[in-house]
Amino acid sequence: MLYASDGVAWTLGRPCHVLRGGIQRSTGLQSRIEVHSIIAVRGTIPTRAWRVTPAMTNPKLFVRDRHVCAYCGGRFGFDLLTREHIMPTSRGGRDTWTNCITACKSCNGLKGNRLPEESKMSLLYLPYTPSLHEDMILRGRRIVADQMEFLLACVPRSSRLRD
Repeated sequence: MLYASDGVAWTLGRPCHVLRGGIQRSTGLQSRIEVHSIIAVRGTIPTRAWRVTPAMTNPKLFVRDRHVCAYCGGRFGFDLLTREHIMPTSRGGRDTWTNCITACKSCNGLKGNRLPEESKMSLLYLPYTPSLHEDMILRGRRIVADQMEFLLACVPRSSRLRD
């Protein structure tokens, strides 16, 4: 609909699909619309959603941290990982991107209801809040090559998603 109503401001990448329509009487040509994987919609204003912190879920947290336990450095499958609060929630810690890291169940149990220093466990990496472009990657949906190239160009150079 956006293509037909001149609602597309610009596109990136090669067309990923071609839609063919009817034959025009005056020219005898068949109408054709090339659909791209990345489009900018004409006349849109960025919404407030682009300025909000992305919602945190365990799958996105584990991908952000590359399925690596922040304490022992082991790489684990989804079922062996937990969301670990650096400052425990029972001690006033909040469920935020900067207070949560990925930990294996064993390390999470060893740390318990203490701060890392109290349990003599140090963090191997620091937590961070992903940008909205990083969040799109973390969601784990199917992203075609053109879209991934565009998203990665918008991701900070310091992001773990670049490695």
